[in-house]
Amino acid sequence: MKATGIVRRIDELGRVVIPKEIRRTLRIKDGDPLEIFTERDELMLKKYSPIATLEKFSEGSTKSLNDLSGYLALLCDTDEILYAAGDGRKEFAKKLISDELGRILKERRSYLANRAEGGDIVPITADAGVDVTAQVIVPIVAGGDCLGAVSLLSTEEGARIEPGAVQLCRLTADILASQFE
Repeated sequence: MKATGIVRRIDELGRVVIPKEIRRTLRIKDGDPLEIFTERDELMLKKYSPIATLEKFSEGSTKSLNDLSGYLALLCDTDEILYAAGDGRKEFAKKLISDELGRILKERRSYLANRAEGGDIVPITADAGVDVTAQVIVPIVAGGDCLGAVSLLSTEEGARIEPGAVQLCRLTADILASQFE
């Protein structure tokens, strides 16, 4: 844990203000749920990710999606890539999602693009060093909230995401969403 040098007092209702600079750095927005952890005399707040709570199930779903589709499969929450399976996974694992992907998640609509057909490829992370040529992004929506997304990517020249793979991606997102309803 890193000390910030910032000290805040607890008010009479038990509230503490998290400074704006820290909220911006950690991408904490109004209404974001925070999970509270304690250990002896320490208190830690962490952004809550429902998908991360299903660790084994989420990771297994990502691996299965890669096995069945043959494409690089990614699973993210609204902040970062949680799991990646397939060739190129190391370029994406545990990286923050891009602002463009964040906007797609807010819209709660699926996105399909094939560069070979003139589609615009959305950067998955701000600093991805992988040249993606085809992609499908399917938001995971449960109870009206977008919890993250399932995505398939290809780096092969002239690649097109096949309809069967798109359906697999949608099915995976639906199965993950059903775990929260």
